[in-house]
Amino acid sequence: MDRRRFLHNATTAGIGAAAAALATPAIAQERPKITWRLTSSFPKSLNIIFDAATQIANSVKNSTDGNFTIQTYGAGELVPALQAADAVANGTVEMAHTCSYYYIGQDPAFALGTAIPFGLNARMTNAWFLNGGNDLINEFLAPRGLYALPAGNSGTQMGGWFRKEINTIDDLKGLKMRIAGLAGQVMQKVGVTPQQIAGGDVYAALEKGTIDATEFVGPYDDQKLGFVKVAKYYYYPAWWEGGPAMHAFFNLEKFNSLPKSYQQILTDACAAANMSMLANYDAHNAVALKKLVGEGAVLKAFNRDILDVCFKAAMETYAELSQKSPAFKKIYDHQQAFKKDSYLWAQVAEYSYDTFMMMQQRAGTL
Repeated sequence: MDRRRFLHNATTAGIGAAAAALATPAIAQERPKITWRLTSSFPKSLNIIFDAATQIANSVKNSTDGNFTIQTYGAGELVPALQAADAVANGTVEMAHTCSYYYIGQDPAFALGTAIPFGLNARMTNAWFLNGGNDLINEFLAPRGLYALPAGNSGTQMGGWFRKEINTIDDLKGLKMRIAGLAGQVMQKVGVTPQQIAGGDVYAALEKGTIDATEFVGPYDDQKLGFVKVAKYYYYPAWWEGGPAMHAFFNLEKFNSLPKSYQQILTDACAAANMSMLANYDAHNAVALKKLVGEGAVLKAFNRDILDVCFKAAMETYAELSQKSPAFKKIYDHQQAFKKDSYLWAQVAEYSYDTFMMMQQRAGTL
């Protein structure tokens, strides 16, 4: 080999080695080794809800070649179910999967991140989040050291399990009912004594008679929890949860300290989990409902008179809360304006189509 070629090859090799040496630390900086802990507000037995957390963790791990791992814990394993967001805010854990309306004791505005009585359905909720709603939620959460991304929706829920029939508004008076969020305040206006109890403790409370009724989610989860064994009247709809959302809550400082690529991976993982949860409930609730009826559940609809009284009570509640909480008023007013347009559109095409198809289902012609 002549001297010129030798020098050329040596120089090329040297450049290649230097580039490799520079690339390795750069990659390491872009994808550092990070381990987080996620606490859920839901027991592992409620697999559709809890699996959203697992799905997020798996997606993040796979997308980072195992460099970013999230350890998931069920309700009560690290912190009590209804303190998940508090644990994130104070740095006990980096992340939670929870419902923001569990924390209305701190400010009623928390309810608007999940669902309010006579609020948005699931599809509208996601549309609102993507069109300014979740930005308002995060503006509200930031001073509390929190950041949130939508990470699940159950769809319109069932109105719950009752030991006796509810034929008039007077039948609700004096009932002790497990019910979360602002719905408890609205129910209180019509005579119910609301109880906030974590999901894993509801069956025992209903069985012992500590409560007279409970709402939870819908047929798939309710069958797993066995409520039909202790209260046979199964009411619908849950007018207080037309499209309840779950969020992934992050410690704001921890989230902001992540590489931008990790932030995007987390955002995408939450979006996928958000879509999957609703799809899974849509797929499984019909089968579970048929099984519950076979096990003795008596399906009953809240009548129009009850809905009208509760709607009025809800509007009174929002007027009161808007005076007390500027954050509630700001987010609520934005959501209300969105809701009016959404229902204007929904009744044109979607409602007409769905109504016709439901008639075919009832006629057995599908």
